[in-house]
Amino acid sequence: MTDLWHIARSFATTRYHTRKGLSRAAFMRWQDKAVQRWLEHDVPKVRYYASTKARLEALPIIGKTIQMADFGAFNLGDVSASTGWRCFETTQAHGEISVGASTGTSGNRALYMITPQERLRWLGTILAKALPRFPFQAERVAVILPQSSALYDTAARANRLKLAFFDLTEGMEHWSKRLAAFDPTCLIGPPRVLRALAEAETGIKPRIVYAGAETLDPVDRHVIEAKFAVQLGQIYMATEGLFGVSCSHGNIHLAEDAVKFEFEPAEDGLVNPIVSCFQRRYQIMARYRMNDLLRLRPGPCPCGSPLQAVTEIVGRMDDVFVFNTGGEPIYFTPDVLRNAVLDADRSIDDFRILRVAENRIELILPDRFEPEITQKTKAALERLLHARCEGIAVSARGAQLSPDLHRKLRRVENKWRPEH
Repeated sequence: MTDLWHIARSFATTRYHTRKGLSRAAFMRWQDKAVQRWLEHDVPKVRYYASTKARLEALPIIGKTIQMADFGAFNLGDVSASTGWRCFETTQAHGEISVGASTGTSGNRALYMITPQERLRWLGTILAKALPRFPFQAERVAVILPQSSALYDTAARANRLKLAFFDLTEGMEHWSKRLAAFDPTCLIGPPRVLRALAEAETGIKPRIVYAGAETLDPVDRHVIEAKFAVQLGQIYMATEGLFGVSCSHGNIHLAEDAVKFEFEPAEDGLVNPIVSCFQRRYQIMARYRMNDLLRLRPGPCPCGSPLQAVTEIVGRMDDVFVFNTGGEPIYFTPDVLRNAVLDADRSIDDFRILRVAENRIELILPDRFEPEITQKTKAALERLLHARCEGIAVSARGAQLSPDLHRKLRRVENKWRPEH
């Protein structure tokens, strides 16, 4: 009963603090007070912040490298990274504390630790944001990701909710029949997997479909929405927590009821978020710089939510192509590169744009395309690049573009790193 009470309380408070019609100013006043309580009572309890002042702007901006260099300094148990990894690789727990890890898209993996109460709070929050008819309508939620988590196991404690996890690394052929038998009302997975399910004859007819864990490209969205006859939603979530869920208008609303967002300006009007997770108390995440590029909606969303809306998660900071050809650095963000390829020919439904050397880009299209389409697309990419900087070589080839089940799909990827 205590567990259900925590879930219900989180569900209710999330719905209340993010209710439609609440003004942005009123929401920010509530958030400011919640963040200040966290700064005064929770942040100083871990070693890294023991001597810091209770002002957000006074805290240093950190990232994964700093946090993992002395992992114990950021959690209440002073659990070192080596101990954390041993726990993750065996029981995925340290006493009653759950231990998880990121998938390591950007290189080194990161650990996270959460208490049972934080797990229950997470569940109540995501139920409130992602399932608009719950609890008045029972839901069967299928989650397809590379690895399970204690977060998903927690869902078994909620009434009128069934959740099943499907391991992406096993391959769709191993669990497609089980997925069909489960008959989900809500389907959550990476865009490439949702697209594969849409193109296969699985027989499932979910009412709600969310893409997450990877950048959602238009070529995938169109296939998924056409097959399932739904508006595809998005869940913005990472190792660091739940960061946003899209509304009925297609905008992703940031989870500002649990996370304080600061934004660093990036190229082309995009921003790079810095997050402070003020609902987490065991492992402190304060002014943690994410690796994402967001396009913020400039005004309020028609849905009436007081939360900041994001129109697009463009990609990763790592995958911005930055060229130095004699003057100021010239930036090409993933969305600009992606659009150049997709606009070249309407038949293009998959591609890769790889920066493989300082001044060389490789374009890869499915090998079923005629050479004329490959050359036309290569020329479009060259026009984009050469309009702003000379000396960038573009090569193009065809290949079988089968996704790697053990890593996230990045259609635009910077594989070149300068030597320091």
